[in-house]
Amino acid sequence: MLEFENVSKSFWTGTQRKVILDRVSFRVELGRSMGVLAPNGTGKTTLINMMAGLEKPDEGVIRRDCRISFPLGFMGGVVSKHTAMENCRYIARLYGLDPDYVESFCRWLCDLGEYFDQPLGTYSSGMRSRFTFALLLALDFDMYLIDEGMPSSTDVNFNKKAGDVLRERLRTTTIIIVSHQPKTLEAFAKSAAVLLNGKLYMFDTLEEAKQLYDYQTQG
Repeated sequence: MLEFENVSKSFWTGTQRKVILDRVSFRVELGRSMGVLAPNGTGKTTLINMMAGLEKPDEGVIRRDCRISFPLGFMGGVVSKHTAMENCRYIARLYGLDPDYVESFCRWLCDLGEYFDQPLGTYSSGMRSRFTFALLLALDFDMYLIDEGMPSSTDVNFNKKAGDVLRERLRTTTIIIVSHQPKTLEAFAKSAAVLLNGKLYMFDTLEEAKQLYDYQTQG
């Protein structure tokens, strides 16, 4: 379970205070994946970082009683001067997992060939994205956090394999996926919320959430 109780978060931009959350309360139960629709610039990444514990609220309480992943794309803990192999084994030990398994899984999913044994600092942005997503899926979490869905990659084979693994995880884990595109949520979430002007509006179905989102962003 992940729960926000009267959580507020804002930033000073230099000219005004930008409100991300204004006394927001909601709960995500294990077994019920959720999507969050939010226009660009409204605080999608801040919200998901708060879920992961990477950012603290200004006010309110965030409760976590399950294993929650770092957000897809988050590079904290990954060292650019180390190889993908070294990073895999280091992260595996941090989470108490078998380093051999984590390394083998990432090698298979990334399919980076000889680059897997080269420093991450030599990777293109697409290669780093593939590696980070593979590492996320190699670790054992109850709840996975995904910001904007699948990583950007032109590798068709990787996209298919990663998508298949992610859909398989839906059977046993919970996914929270945040995006500005309703279509991104369709494959992964049945319930959804809409983040607008510091408020989070919860709906039982994605279709209901899309109606409010479309009205506010296109109306």
